[in-house]
Amino acid sequence: MKENDIPWLASFAKQWLEQQSQGRRPHAVLLLGAPGVGKRCAAAWLARRQLRPDAAATLPQFPPVALLHPDLHWLRKPDDKQTIIISQVRELIGELALTSHEGRGKVAVIEPANIMTHQAANSLLKTLEEPPGDALIILIADRMGRLPATILSRCQRVTLAIPDEATSLAWLERQHPGSPWAEALREAGGAPLAALEVVERLADTEAMGRDLRALADRSASPVDVAARWLKQYPDLALEWLGRQVTACIRRQSAGAAGAPAAILDDSVLQRIDSRNLFCYLDIINRLRGQAGGSYNVQLTLEGLLIDWAEGLVHCRQPSQHGNLWPRAATR
Repeated sequence: MKENDIPWLASFAKQWLEQQSQGRRPHAVLLLGAPGVGKRCAAAWLARRQLRPDAAATLPQFPPVALLHPDLHWLRKPDDKQTIIISQVRELIGELALTSHEGRGKVAVIEPANIMTHQAANSLLKTLEEPPGDALIILIADRMGRLPATILSRCQRVTLAIPDEATSLAWLERQHPGSPWAEALREAGGAPLAALEVVERLADTEAMGRDLRALADRSASPVDVAARWLKQYPDLALEWLGRQVTACIRRQSAGAAGAPAAILDDSVLQRIDSRNLFCYLDIINRLRGQAGGSYNVQLTLEGLLIDWAEGLVHCRQPSQHGNLWPRAATR
């Protein structure tokens, strides 16, 4: 095994190669899994197996091996949009209908698939059901809750599981010896590639941790913190906040002897209704699963941080548009 091979994706790779050798390769696959488990690496490996099989590694690798190929189309949201829109999908469908440059078919990757608009998802259905030529369509998503059932039914679903701690720590230590991997892995919810990002963004997350503690002791303004987070950490805020709440839930449930320290002191955690912690985490997870354009990000984050500053005495459910936070449950 090479140093940059991803060992926890070995069973996924083995199953795919068996399907390929038996002529049972699906024409559309949905890669599911937690952030940082290796979905993008798996997609890059699938693309290389299809388009450059003679140069493909046995296992997916990190970082993913770049493949510049005229038959590979990787679809992401535009920089000025919060969603993947119908015009992008229509353009992709047009590309897939063209003749393959090297006769090995074409590969399309849509990442993340759960931010496609409803119209964009609908426009993809016929192509998913009857892809032109030997095309392979790969969808990537952290969770499938936001994907229409019509999309799910047309894809082979592959869930990439978080590996055991020993496997993760051994692999991480090979990447960068001596880093605080055990702590980073806990922070990342067990996902190794997310743990790499935790270490790389340690200064950012330490600053965000100071902000949360300042909110808890009423020495910072939720509105000011929300504005700063959106300016400095726009792609990190909700994911990181969700990790902190998860750590609080584990600490509250297991006690000081059974779980690592959380962002809040034990004396503070003991005063928080566990139902509100779970409710708070559920809101964060649902917001992360929604297309960003479907709610007001600034007001939504302000609402979350106001509740945090109030000690989660209330758990407020966002309205349909994410602009109002009516109180839904009180202690």
